[in-house]
Parts: sequence; structure tokens; C-alpha cells
Amino acid sequence: MNLLLNRTTVATVPERPVRILQFGEGNFLRGFVDWMIDILNEKTDFNGDVQMVQPIPKGMGEAINGQEGLYHVLLEGMDQGKNVQSTRLITSVRGVLDPYQDLEGFLRLAENPHLEFIVSNTTEAGIFFDENDTAPSALPNSFPGKLTLFLNHRFHYFKGNPPTQLTVLPCELIDRNGERLLDCILQYSENWALSEAFKKWISKTVVFCNTLVDRIVPGFPKEFIHDIQNSMGYTDTLVVKAEPFHLWVIEGPVEVQERLPFDKAGLNVVFTDNLTPYRTRKVQILNGAHTTMVPVAYLNGFTEVREVMEDEKMGTFLKEIIFNEIMPTLDMPQTELEIYANTVLDRFRNPFIRHKLLDIALNSVSKFRVRVLPSILHYMERHKKVPKGLATAFAYLLVFHRNPQNIAIKDDSTTLSFFKTVWKTGNTELAVHKILSNKALWGMDLTQKEPLSDFIKQHVKSLI
Repeated sequence: MNLLLNRTTVATVPERPVRILQFGEGNFLRGFVDWMIDILNEKTDFNGDVQMVQPIPKGMGEAINGQEGLYHVLLEGMDQGKNVQSTRLITSVRGVLDPYQDLEGFLRLAENPHLEFIVSNTTEAGIFFDENDTAPSALPNSFPGKLTLFLNHRFHYFKGNPPTQLTVLPCELIDRNGERLLDCILQYSENWALSEAFKKWISKTVVFCNTLVDRIVPGFPKEFIHDIQNSMGYTDTLVVKAEPFHLWVIEGPVEVQERLPFDKAGLNVVFTDNLTPYRTRKVQILNGAHTTMVPVAYLNGFTEVREVMEDEKMGTFLKEIIFNEIMPTLDMPQTELEIYANTVLDRFRNPFIRHKLLDIALNSVSKFRVRVLPSILHYMERHKKVPKGLATAFAYLLVFHRNPQNIAIKDDSTTLSFFKTVWKTGNTELAVHKILSNKALWGMDLTQKEPLSDFIKQHVKSLI
């Protein structure tokens, strides 16, 4: 019989100072950042634990705290042409605090003299300014609002001179994520009439890094969990499955690299003064291909990425989009792009990962805007025609949100409500026009791009 996983049943679990505050407790951060910190603790003198904060009312805090922060990361995939399988017990996580249930406890975390780093992953939609967060007297709704409240408490608790320099490393997949987060915090600071000394400290002393993350993390391996638990000897309900490939690009000052010695731990972390080329390549090829794939594949009867890659027609469709429509929009050496693109396709073919399309479909509209729409617009600008593969995927996305199969689509509530209302009209052309003209969804009125909107209208009609 397997043992319950906790700090009593595991022989030796060191307790280190909490040096990292983490907003987010989902699969990605646990299979990426926390995994890296665990290796950093083992192979260097970093000696730091992670305290998680639950960024939304419903999360995994209770489950993680039930195992006292312990869980396993299972790596399976291809590495230099060979199958790789390994399991690691993660001991770097102290636990999760739910600020919705314990606001005072959340603020007490700001009083930690050892705290040096703040990381986050609250999805692409997480870094935003919420005008409804009107005062710091209650817990703000947005992540930047919560962080502003936290930082302001820390600043005043230490009388304007906290004992450690803070470095903020957001992992949300948006351009210039560190700068965007700082802008939101300064906006809250202004609206809440916080002190000028606090604003100066935020702007001049706290380091906000722009970052890029790259690892496929399908999450909990439900289908094989009993076999995995038996091999580990523990009943672990929080196993995170991920591919071996990992890349974290951090744009920031040299001292950040000195304080986070990932290079000494053999981890694929790049410190740079310009992450733009890395981000553009990754977001538009890997993430763009993922997001493009989902509505097309799902509405054609597929449920997992690997199935898509094993199907000749779908595999060819995806490859042609990457090589013929996405890559021609990128200003990088062709050879470098081809190597990366082929690596991405190999990662999609990973025989060990059952990456479900509906999991990738989370927040699919905001993802499409960030990951795919730029490729469409750049292609049209350069080639004076519509990229048929990407535009076809756009049409599929609209039909996917028409939800003909009545699936539980996970997206922003406002977005879901909008699509539900629009599709109720029963007039396909009118519905598509309203969707494409919604600036809140796309950042522009896409009906002004007539060749694109005409193409999408015709394809949506044919699909329906």
C-alpha cells in the first residue's frame, strides 16, 4: 500500500528560508519554475523555498497544502534523439496561502526579511488594470492589484528600507510582461494615492524583468496515475507531467544572474539584454501552432496533440502553416528558424505526452490574439494576401466558440457571454461581423481588414 505524501512520510525534507513568493499554483509553475528551484537548491548554495499565493478564489491550495507542498515532476519525452523518463520529488514548495480566506496572512508574507524574488503565471489575461479595484483597503481582484497591496505593505513595514532587493519575474506569455506589470502597479499606486516614496521605491529599487518561458506541461497524468504512484511508493495526487525540454529567457541586469545561478545547476536559462527574438520565435511558432491547432483539430474529431501529428492530413496542415505562413513573417535567420520549427514538431510528436486539446484551449481567444493574429496581419502586410491556413483556423475558432458540441469551454466569463449572445442571433454573417469588429477581443476592428473578414465569413458559413 502506498504511503500518503507529506513531510512526515518522506525521510528528509529540508526547510529553507522562503526566498520566493509565487502567484499561481497551477501545473506550469510547479513543473517549470518550482522544478528549477528544486534543482538549484540541490546543486548550488541557493537555499531557498517557494511560498505560493492562490491568485483566484478557486484553486489548488487545499490539495497542495494537504501534501505539505510536496509533489513529483515526471519528465517524459525525446532528448537528443533518445527517450527520456525521470521522476523528481519537489521539496522546494512550502505551501499555498489563499488571500481570499486569509488577507492578514497574505500581508504578513510581505514581512519576510528573506524574500528576494516574486514569480507569477496568471495566464495572458492576468496582467491587467482593473478599474473596479478602487481602494487598497480590501483584497483587489486583479493580480497586479494584489501585488501592489503586498509591495506597499512590505515597504511600510520595513519603514521604507526593506532588507533585500526584490526581483519580479512574471511568466505570463505577453510581450514585455515585466514592464506591463510595473505599469499596472504604478497605475494602482496613483489611483490609490500611495506615497511618493513608495512609487520611487517601486520604480528605482524593485527590479521587474521581462521573461519568456518554454516548456510543454500537460499536467496530471490521469490515465497512468496508479502505475506512476505504485512506482514511486506514494499516493501523490499532484504529479505534474512535463517534457524534458525547458527554456527560460530572462531580460534583466547582471546581478539577477548572480543571485539566480541557474548556469551552475545545468539548467537551460538564458540571461540577456534583449529577449525579443526569443519571444517572437517561440510565441509565433510553438504557441501559435498550438493555438492554431486546437479548434481545427477538435472540431475534426481529435482530442490530443499527438493524434493530430500522427494524422497525415492534419500534420501536413500544421507543418505548412508553420513553414509557409508563420516563418515568412519572422525577421530571423532562416536556418535558425527551421531548426527551431523542426524541434517544435518533434516536441508535438512526444510519444509520452497526452496533451489534450481542450487543456490548450484555456483562454483560447486571448491566446489567439497574442499568438496567431500578429502572424496573420504581418503576412497580409508583406504578401498582400490572406494566409489561408491561419485564416481557416480563425474561422474554426469562431465556430468552436459557437460551441456546437456543448463542451465546457474555459475562457474569460465576459468573452464566453459575448459569444453566447452573438451566436443566439441565428444570423451567421451578422454574428461573424460582430465578433470580428469587437475591439475588446482583437485590439482592433478586423472587419476593416476586408480580405480577411470576407475569407472568415465564407469559411464560417461553410463550416456551420
